[in-house]
Amino acid sequence: MSKLFEPLTLRGVTLRNRFALSPMCQYTAKDGYASDYHTIHYGRFALGGFGLLMVEATAVSPEGRITHGDLGLWDDAHIPGLARIAAFAKAYGATPGIQIGHAGPKASIQRAFEGNGPLNAVDAARGEPAWPVVSPSARPVTDGWLVPTALDANGIAKVCADFVASARRALQAGFDVLELHYAHGFLLNAFLSPLTNDRSDEYGGSFENRIRLPLRIARAVREVWPRDKPLFVRLSAVDGSSSGWTIADSVAFAEALKAVGVDVIDCSSGGFGVYEYPSGYGFQLPFAEQIRREAHIGTMAVGIIVDPRQAESIIASGQADLVALGHAALRDPHFPLHAQQTLGAVGPDAAYADWNVQAGWWLDHRASKLVQLGPWAPMKDAAANSHKD
Repeated sequence: MSKLFEPLTLRGVTLRNRFALSPMCQYTAKDGYASDYHTIHYGRFALGGFGLLMVEATAVSPEGRITHGDLGLWDDAHIPGLARIAAFAKAYGATPGIQIGHAGPKASIQRAFEGNGPLNAVDAARGEPAWPVVSPSARPVTDGWLVPTALDANGIAKVCADFVASARRALQAGFDVLELHYAHGFLLNAFLSPLTNDRSDEYGGSFENRIRLPLRIARAVREVWPRDKPLFVRLSAVDGSSSGWTIADSVAFAEALKAVGVDVIDCSSGGFGVYEYPSGYGFQLPFAEQIRREAHIGTMAVGIIVDPRQAESIIASGQADLVALGHAALRDPHFPLHAQQTLGAVGPDAAYADWNVQAGWWLDHRASKLVQLGPWAPMKDAAANSHKD
């Protein structure tokens, strides 16, 4: 029996299997609004058999967007577009989740496929000007990027309130899982890392001070997010530098997050322009495994997971509770259903029983016909063409 296809219950929410779609920015929204593109994009993964669909990083405020193309949840008017995604996912057996975040020092840049650098005069001339950015410290990401304003007490209070308001809107939109984005060098990750946090007040310096704001936000969001729905946090388990945030820091922070009601740590890494760790297949798995084992909290593994047998091993060995696919999902939106067949996790007479019925009906008939024909070979096509002549 495949462990990948065992359901997972988190609080009052049961996922049909252990596959999650990793949140991946599409940079295709306008003024934060989801469009038909987003409904179709996420819908294909619901049809593809994913247990959890995590909608991409969705900004809690206009200034918290990475680019002009980010989704948003800073206004009630954003709810209907996202609600269509959540409703479609539920209709086809997937659990809808959404990641909310604030880009901080990495806000106000070009879309990834339009340069991925600071917005410039050309961008401004076509109607996409830069906007002021904020961070724990007045330190740019790198040379040539905007110099952020260090958040003061009022700014910190606003960020916290924006996360809470966005969480409420996510609930209204119908999402069952909420993820807070604390990774990849964005605002809350910038508070955590000693590489980017130069503050000397209660939000900088010691480990306890650097986790203060991210922990405060997690606690505040947990108070408004229903008790029967799980709360995830995506962490950069290491920030990439041996002198920065370490896996031991992540274990300690995960324990603190668990104490305020976080259920799963989504274990990513990096985001600061340096990476002094191995980066091969499944390179972030050791982080998920260690946090799960030492902090006694659920984990989601992500990062160069490309094969069904690899994914099965992760769950069966107890390295993580969920496997998140990003690039592999874009390449094959039906990865879970294909994995089911590869791993022999389907009945002998029901190979397409878990596909959406509109496709499964056709594929069942196709499978019967292929059994009659036997394996395809070039000679068989040639014989058929010759017969027609």
